[in-house]
Amino acid sequence: MLAAVSGFAFADSITGVVTNKTTNKPAAGDDVVLIRLQQGMQEAARTKTDSKGRFTLDLPDNGLHLVRVTHDKANYFRPAPPGTQSVEVEVYNAADKVKGVSSEADVMRIQTDESGKALHVVENFFVKNESSPPLTQFSDKPFEFYLPEGSVVEGSAALAPGGMPVQASPVPVGDPGHYTFIFPIRPGETRFQITYRLPYSGSMKFAPRVQMPTDTVAIMMPKSMGFKPGPASPYTPVTEETTAQTYVARSVQPSQPLDFTVSGTGQMPRDAGAAATAGAESAAGDSAQTGPAPAAGTAASDTRPGGGLGTPLDPEGTNDPWAKYKWWILGGLGLVMAVGAGIMLKNNPAQVSRTAAGLVADAPASLLTAMKEELFALETDRLQGRLSESEYIEQKAALEVVLRRALLRGEQSSAASKVTGPVA
Repeated sequence: MLAAVSGFAFADSITGVVTNKTTNKPAAGDDVVLIRLQQGMQEAARTKTDSKGRFTLDLPDNGLHLVRVTHDKANYFRPAPPGTQSVEVEVYNAADKVKGVSSEADVMRIQTDESGKALHVVENFFVKNESSPPLTQFSDKPFEFYLPEGSVVEGSAALAPGGMPVQASPVPVGDPGHYTFIFPIRPGETRFQITYRLPYSGSMKFAPRVQMPTDTVAIMMPKSMGFKPGPASPYTPVTEETTAQTYVARSVQPSQPLDFTVSGTGQMPRDAGAAATAGAESAAGDSAQTGPAPAAGTAASDTRPGGGLGTPLDPEGTNDPWAKYKWWILGGLGLVMAVGAGIMLKNNPAQVSRTAAGLVADAPASLLTAMKEELFALETDRLQGRLSESEYIEQKAALEVVLRRALLRGEQSSAASKVTGPVA
């Protein structure tokens, strides 16, 4: 009776079923791992699915857990918060190359720093997987792209369909500027963002290279900067915006020239620059196909420095087929700060942990979810050999402090509300 009243009763196991959505049959023989998040990403239990796709995992405690299912070498995750007794996981067969995978858009935001001696670029890739039957594209090079020579990567992130943004590091492929994201391209829309810096002396030529047919390539930059397309480049200006400028190329093929030269200096307006971006995307969106809704929890009205896409030209959102791009660019730009925090963790994890813990304690549930996703990304980087053991231990320890503090505050708040009752 006490357990029922307190709400702290928990089952000693968690059950689930894994369905292969490629075949619409149970996924038999898949590895299933229970990851304990309350003290970092620690494997708490492991099993395999039976012939009907079912599994049972022993729960060591009533803490926060994550269920990971590996199918065809690609991982699929489902959160298991306290009190969870069962989960359902959908997986897909995987192949190196999948028919139906194409590029919706490549969007570049270019500006200089305040000194005018460096260019800062935020580039977003939107990849759609419309395979039938649905398949996941996954290999050692699932999504390839090129960056300008001399680029210094400052941050990167990926968003799976229906998931949360996670850190995803670009991996050099071989020739200069050639990279890949080792991230599964699942059915639906997968989004990648990368930020990088380039040395700048007042003028620079870009020569973008798309690796697959792309619906739209868009270049966004401050009004104070100059833009000169190459002789055979298909860019057309978008004129709706008033505070920034945008040039768009549609139905781009891999062999098509896309070179352009930028000159001058300038920064995107802190508040209004996003509105210009929204206008540009609305115009460019004439050639884009409407896809899955953006991930929940993204703020479209954010106009704070560094975040701003502002209000779309169509307040109702009914006339803006590029709305999902605005949501991702807005949310993704916030991830740049998270990546910066990751760099700080490497340098001084203890200090950052003390500072971040105070912030996370009062943060909404979405921030706590993002912290769990960051722990997952850290574990993935370790498994794929992108982190040394010392880097892994250092970053994990710092993130654990933040997560434990947030969970403790959450439990204290829950206990207090049970004592005092709901507030009118």
